[in-house]
Amino acid sequence: MNIPVTTEIKKITNPNGKITEVFPLPTDEKFLFDLLKDIFETYWDKIIFGPIIDGAAYEMRCPQAPTQVDLTGGYLTIFFGVTHFHICIGINSGGTRESQQNRTTQRAEYYRDLDKTGAPVSWGFRMYSGAGDQQLTILFPNPFVSECDKILDTPDWSRLSVWNKIQKKYFNRSEDPKDFTANGFANM
Repeated sequence: MNIPVTTEIKKITNPNGKITEVFPLPTDEKFLFDLLKDIFETYWDKIIFGPIIDGAAYEMRCPQAPTQVDLTGGYLTIFFGVTHFHICIGINSGGTRESQQNRTTQRAEYYRDLDKTGAPVSWGFRMYSGAGDQQLTILFPNPFVSECDKILDTPDWSRLSVWNKIQKKYFNRSEDPKDFTANGFANM
């Protein structure tokens, strides 16, 4: 599935001075549902997810493969047995029109954080509500960090495969040689 997305790459300077390259994505309900369903059903054992906000980072792993991925009333729900979460990605009811728009995803982006030399050191996807609140961040496997969350002495470039598969499938973007230019977190 190749979704027409902009090829524009935006550079954002974060409050901490670090640079993030952002690839804007569609925010329509179907696109977000298909993308998130695929990520959670296919890569559930490889991703880390949760909101990352100023002052808090919820870096959670899926306890198992999803038992159900559902879209009802504009809310994506991903179930892991009893544990589950909801994110408003589409048309929803309740409250005023303004409150409905404030809770719905208005910004979605594929991104990579850069070190001081401009080389990528972190790869992910994130979504923001109409109120500007972060709804979700998904961190893709990082070549500088092991599955056990330990810093690696030597990069494992095969860990970029999830990033590369998703960008090829959904954005028709080929593997980017820039992704292989960093030397870890030393230049952060």
